[in-house]
Amino acid sequence: MSQGYAIELYFDPALENQVLKAWNVLARRQISTQLIEIESRPHITLFTSPFVDIAKLENVLRNFAAKQEPLAVSFSSIGSFPSDSNVLFLGPTPSLSLLQFHSQLCDAMKKEGVEVGDEQRPDTWIPYCSVAEEVPKTRMAEAFTVLRDLKMPVSGYVVEVSLVEYSPVRELFSFTLGTHHISEI
Repeated sequence: MSQGYAIELYFDPALENQVLKAWNVLARRQISTQLIEIESRPHITLFTSPFVDIAKLENVLRNFAAKQEPLAVSFSSIGSFPSDSNVLFLGPTPSLSLLQFHSQLCDAMKKEGVEVGDEQRPDTWIPYCSVAEEVPKTRMAEAFTVLRDLKMPVSGYVVEVSLVEYSPVRELFSFTLGTHHISEI
């Protein structure tokens, strides 16, 4: 049963593989396997909601993606949120192009009557790429040490925007940025 929906940005294969390396190192050390278990894919989340009009979002994302070009992104920091879910993430350098991309998507969604929650509004949104969830508190320091050993910054491109249902993650549809090709799964 679905717990919600998310609009996610996916990376080019080289950048995706760099993030997957972090997931796999943390899994081998038995620090966190949550993202692998829910069948997630490395991403930056733009929007989440417990309920969505899938057809409306498909139209919004198709039109939006067609007008966008692949977006350069560079993960230059490691962080954690002060919550009980003990998420560790790679933080992208907050470039103007990334922030504008998010803001323009929010505007496009609002024009179609899609409500954007407080955490995803352009003035409060924090971009990040999860690398571990549900990390035991006693292993947070070790997890940070593992992630610090990554060669940073890790750079590449955002090349797709997708709507997923979770958990486990199931991609409903995905659009390549800058094209009119549709990849439906």
